[in-house]
Amino acid sequence: MWLMAEGSNEILLKNLILSCDPFMRFLMPKEENPEGFPPYAPGSPITGCGVAEVLESGHPEYKKGDIVCGMTRWEEYSLVHSAQIFCKIQNTDVPLSYYTGILGMPGLSAYASFYELGSPKKGERVFVSAASGAVGQLVGQFAKLMGCYVVGSAESKEKVKLLKNKFKFYEAFNYKEEQDLDAALKRYFPEGIGIYFDNVGGKTVDAVLVNMRPHGRIPICGMISQYNLDQPESIKNMIAVVLKRIQIQGFYVFEHYHLYPKFVEFILPNIKEGKIVYVEDIVQGLENGPAALIGLFKGKNVGKQVVVLAHE
Repeated sequence: MWLMAEGSNEILLKNLILSCDPFMRFLMPKEENPEGFPPYAPGSPITGCGVAEVLESGHPEYKKGDIVCGMTRWEEYSLVHSAQIFCKIQNTDVPLSYYTGILGMPGLSAYASFYELGSPKKGERVFVSAASGAVGQLVGQFAKLMGCYVVGSAESKEKVKLLKNKFKFYEAFNYKEEQDLDAALKRYFPEGIGIYFDNVGGKTVDAVLVNMRPHGRIPICGMISQYNLDQPESIKNMIAVVLKRIQIQGFYVFEHYHLYPKFVEFILPNIKEGKIVYVEDIVQGLENGPAALIGLFKGKNVGKQVVVLAHE
C-alpha cells in the first residue's frame, strides 16, 4: 500500500475514464502550449482530463473512495497534486463519463463561451461548426433553448442526421459536399449570421465573415482544421470585421472555472428532464486510446470521444 503523508497534497488515483480533447495536440513537442500545461515528454504518459477513484490522499478534502474529475495521466494509476483536481463528483446518477464531456471541460466551454462571449438573444441566427462534437452539440442545444435559429455543419451524412434528428438543429449540412461554402451559408442564412461559434477555423471563418450580420459575435473555441498544418491557412476577409463591426474573441476554458457551480446548476436539470441530450463515442481499454485520440483530428468520432479503462 502507498503510504501517503498527511498534508502532502498528493493523491493516488485509479483512473477510470480518460478524455480525448483537441487541446492535447498543443501539448505535443515543438508546439506552443496552453498556459500552465507542460509539453508531453517522449517516453512518458501523456496528460489529459479524466475521471478517477481516490485510493490514497494526502489532502483533507479528498478521501479514499471519492470519485473525482481532473487532470491525470494516461496510465492505470496516477500520483497527482490536489491542485490538478477540478471537482469531487457528487452527482452519480448520470454516467461518470459525462464528467469528461457535458459535465466537464467541454460542457463548461460550450456554456461559458456561448453565453458569456456570444451574448445570445432570442430569435438570433446561430451557426455552429463541428457541430456534432463534444462542444458543438451543446452549443446548438443551448441556442435552441434561447429561442434561436441554429444551423450546424459536420463532415458526414451520419453526423448531419444526428444534428437534425438527435439534437434538433433547425438545419445542418455536410460541408464536404458543398463546393461553395459562401453560397451554402447564404442559402441557410439569407438574412446573415448573428453568432458564429467557431470550432474549426480556416476557410470556414473566411466564408462566415462575409455572411455575418452587423455587430455579430464570433466566439472562437477551437480551430481543429489548423492544428496539424505546417502552415495555417490565412484569413482573407478580415475587412468584414471592420465594415460590420464584428466582435471576435478567443476562449480559454480554464479562465472560466469560477462559473462551474452555476453551470452545473443550469445543466443538470436540463439533462434529467431530457431537454439536453449528449452523444459519446466510447472505446474500451487504454491500448485503444492512441487510435481514438488520433481519430479525433480526422473526424472519426461521433460525439464526445472517451476512453474507458478496463480494470480486472
